[in-house]
Amino acid sequence: MKTLIYSLTFSLLFLAACTGSGNKTQKDGAKDSTSTHNTSPASSEKGKSTATLLNAYLKLKNAFTTDNDKEAAVAGNEMVNAFASFDKKSLTTGQSKVYTEIQDDAKEHAEHIGANAGNITHQREHFDMLSKDMYDLIKLLGTSQPLYVDHCPMYNNNKGAIWLSEIKDIKNPYLGKAMPTCGTVKEELK
Repeated sequence: MKTLIYSLTFSLLFLAACTGSGNKTQKDGAKDSTSTHNTSPASSEKGKSTATLLNAYLKLKNAFTTDNDKEAAVAGNEMVNAFASFDKKSLTTGQSKVYTEIQDDAKEHAEHIGANAGNITHQREHFDMLSKDMYDLIKLLGTSQPLYVDHCPMYNNNKGAIWLSEIKDIKNPYLGKAMPTCGTVKEELK
């Protein structure tokens, strides 16, 4: 159901972008044709809020690469706070609706990670789902820095899992020190 909602939302945004004037950029269907390339305060605030979430997520990912459940718990709690302080005023109606759905799930996973220092296996289970939510969030809102979508084929009994990384080199958060370079880059987000 969640995938269907995302698909419909993205389809509507794409359709809206395609039916606008020829001077609009396809990158941001929410801008009107009279906007300039200057960053508005609203988009600047969205970028700041997204960056705060992303920084907490990357701190969490990096804690898992070194098998540090305590740092992961701290970063999980930082993510909870980042979600609580996220300013949705700069989002379009469609973005806001999808963001809220993603945020509800992602915040719950971050809470579990924050509350389970000492149980890294459980934290990593929630990190798997949180990573999918963060991927959806970055696809929805964009990013001001290059990110890599990495994939570990061995995690979860060879079902695999993704994570976002700020570096191209593989540093596996699911297998940590046991297999730090297991995985491949699947996609680059800009």
